[in-house]
Amino acid sequence: MSAKIIDGKACAALVEQEIREEVEALRLRGVQPGLVAVRVGDDPASEVYVRSKEKKAEELGLAGRQLQLPADTSEHDLLEIVMALNADDTVDGILVQLPLPPQIDASKVIEAIDPQKDVDGFHPINSGLLQEGRAALVPCTPLGAMRLIVSAGVVIEGAHAVVIGRSSIVGKPLAALLLQENATVTIAHSRTRHLATLLQSADIVVAAVGRPHLITGEMLKPGACVIDVGINRISDTHPAVRHLTEERQSIARKNGSILVGDVEFESASKIAGSITPVPGGVGPMTIVMLMRNTVVAARRRRGWA
Repeated sequence: MSAKIIDGKACAALVEQEIREEVEALRLRGVQPGLVAVRVGDDPASEVYVRSKEKKAEELGLAGRQLQLPADTSEHDLLEIVMALNADDTVDGILVQLPLPPQIDASKVIEAIDPQKDVDGFHPINSGLLQEGRAALVPCTPLGAMRLIVSAGVVIEGAHAVVIGRSSIVGKPLAALLLQENATVTIAHSRTRHLATLLQSADIVVAAVGRPHLITGEMLKPGACVIDVGINRISDTHPAVRHLTEERQSIARKNGSILVGDVEFESASKIAGSITPVPGGVGPMTIVMLMRNTVVAARRRRGWA
């Protein structure tokens, strides 16, 4: 048995086309969705990520821009900037790139964002609305993961879904989304006992713990849909490398490191019915779902949803 590979890049391309059509419909009504990313400091990874968001916004016809602030920006000053963006009617989406410097309380900043412009979906009001099954701006990674599950042709209603990971960014919101689609959901995590036994009954497995190769093929129910949210950079001497294909082991040796997921792809792909690779699975969906949230926010703010 060989699993169907769920192609995140192909799925993201389909969502991008939907966004272009929605952006054009808004343009005909005189609106260009506006997205502002706020970055504090000069963390290289954050810089790359924010620039990729800005570039994708421009590609899809949104008005995307970045505010880059010094690393010593005070919490008060950042909150003032957020309040100004809340009041700016040309801005439909606000995201503050995490992590923030130690002098800033990230929770205070997130709670200061207008929930209607909270395109990361982190505001407590959006979290609460999601848990109640009401219209909300949903965190982008779980939203993308749901789209991938649907794209694989999986029947979610009545399925047993095991979400491994309990973060407010991925695990909890994804569990809520699966419940809305009438799945029976179990939330597991790094301290769950007898995880392998639990997974034997799982029709859908979502791994989002940040532990390389935590899940192996022998732990899975045959035919399960496996969504690997984990992105772990490991060195070429890490024990998990020996489970990679010869080609990927060669890449690890050449670069000194390689990206792997929470799922041991090589063994899991022989048991699962469908599976996302790392990279190329959930990753491409996250940024495109951020753009989708911005378009949704633009419509809802004007009462057009």
